[in-house]
Amino acid sequence: MTHSAPTGAATEPVDDAQRSVDAVVVGAGFAGLYLLHRLRQFGFTVRVFEAGSDVGGTWYWNRYPGARCDIESMQYSYQFSEELQQEWTWTERFASQPELLAYIQHVADRFDLRSGITFDTMVEGARFDDSSHRWTITTSSGETVSARFFILGSGVLSTTNTPAFTDRDLFTGASYHTGRWPHHEVEFAGQRVGVIGTGSSAIQSIPLLAEQAEHLFVFQRTPNYVVPAMNRPLDPEEVRAIKADYPAFRAKAKERPSAFLFPFNPGSALEVSPEERFERFEAQWQIGGLPFLGAFGDLLLDREANRLVTEYWKGKIRAIVDDPDVAERLIPKGDIFGGKRLCAGTDYYETYNRENVTLVDLSEDGIERFTPTGLVAGGETFELDAVVFATGFDAMTGSVVAMDIAGPDGSTIRERWSTGPATYLGLAVHGFPNFFNTQGPGGPGVFATMVTGIEHQTDWIVDCLSWMRAKGYTRLEATSEAQSDWVRTVAAAAEPSLRSKCDSWYTGANIPGKHRVFMPYIGGFPAYVSQCSSVAENDYEGFVFEALPAGEARAGGDAPD
Repeated sequence: MTHSAPTGAATEPVDDAQRSVDAVVVGAGFAGLYLLHRLRQFGFTVRVFEAGSDVGGTWYWNRYPGARCDIESMQYSYQFSEELQQEWTWTERFASQPELLAYIQHVADRFDLRSGITFDTMVEGARFDDSSHRWTITTSSGETVSARFFILGSGVLSTTNTPAFTDRDLFTGASYHTGRWPHHEVEFAGQRVGVIGTGSSAIQSIPLLAEQAEHLFVFQRTPNYVVPAMNRPLDPEEVRAIKADYPAFRAKAKERPSAFLFPFNPGSALEVSPEERFERFEAQWQIGGLPFLGAFGDLLLDREANRLVTEYWKGKIRAIVDDPDVAERLIPKGDIFGGKRLCAGTDYYETYNRENVTLVDLSEDGIERFTPTGLVAGGETFELDAVVFATGFDAMTGSVVAMDIAGPDGSTIRERWSTGPATYLGLAVHGFPNFFNTQGPGGPGVFATMVTGIEHQTDWIVDCLSWMRAKGYTRLEATSEAQSDWVRTVAAAAEPSLRSKCDSWYTGANIPGKHRVFMPYIGGFPAYVSQCSSVAENDYEGFVFEALPAGEARAGGDAPD
């Protein structure tokens, strides 16, 4: 299915009813769209504000060559509507950005969601008023909206990070960031192109950029672990088999820690012979992508098991890359295999065998400065026509603290999170009543299939708001004690994992000055769902609720019972 949606579409005139609603939602990606859909179903009035000119979130902004998902498309999709699951047909194992965007656009049209979204508009600030139990939200367009509830679907990887390189503004050539790629085709034919960074977006784009550019320079500070994606067209028989009982397929996935169904061996890499271990690694390598980590259950729990998988991986890279010196520079030094998010690529290492590709090691000196015609690194001047910044994101917290969100005492989330984010259930923040953040710190978002996690958290939020409405409550807030307990739960879940011992965007290590703490909940999707269910079943324990005096609660847009 294809869809061509208008961009920059004119926003309908705003009437008084739209200036006072039950909920304001930030973002029109997977989370924002589902929040809008579910809140409407339960009779709440909603406004969604989206910075872009169309729906899509991550897949609206990230249009760089090779951009695609690393979760299988049959699982990286909504499951709230069986009709939607049956009617949409994915074409590849790992869907590309254009296909993912077309899917999200189809969902927006099918469920008439565009009418609730104000595009080309950023939420700049929000203030909670304790006398009315309402948020006042201000936007980049100058509009002010009052809402009982303020809910973020603004994304885990949506606030781009570009380091403060010396003299960057001197460069007169073209420059791009993979997270804010132009919405038109970019031609690199005949150009000398520099890519800064070797994270996931660089790994996906470098092979395609190398095919276009006259010469490609890859500026690498820290090498990454990359496995082949083994992407392929989806077999129609495979698709039919899954669709024959999609709900059962989804239910099995939700039983996995990652909410992602793939071949997984829970056994130990230390308890088998070298021959059996090698065969298992080989089998998982051929499956490709993130499922490679399913070769053994202790690869991210035991340092010796991790060393064994690292040695296997090194052998693969040394066999692929022709130049031994280049191969060694592409191998991380001392890092934990899979400690950072494992990257899935297509012909990534093979690209370094091309004569028009040069790997530049920045591990010691970094980029010294930019010049009008390129940059200087390691004492060498590189003449460039274009630079691609593949320098990642201020993950998990960046999109939240970018807004000036203040609680009733005037303190902001940016201030409260200056020593690390603290949440209750990864959803609520003490000191900020009637506020929810989806897929953020303290939640399982980046370690569970994203869309599955979005649906679970959204359903929980909407159930909570419906419960409040039935009880006559107009204010909720997580207690300090409940939040502290959850922060300890998140830390305890992370402790056994080798991932918590790495410098990565999971800990904020890629952002200078950001307080380092392992932000996601890594205890597994089933355990998280169980915790959330227990809270709800016990009348939302860990929250305190209040009601405005009779006659005041309905003022300003509260939905009817």
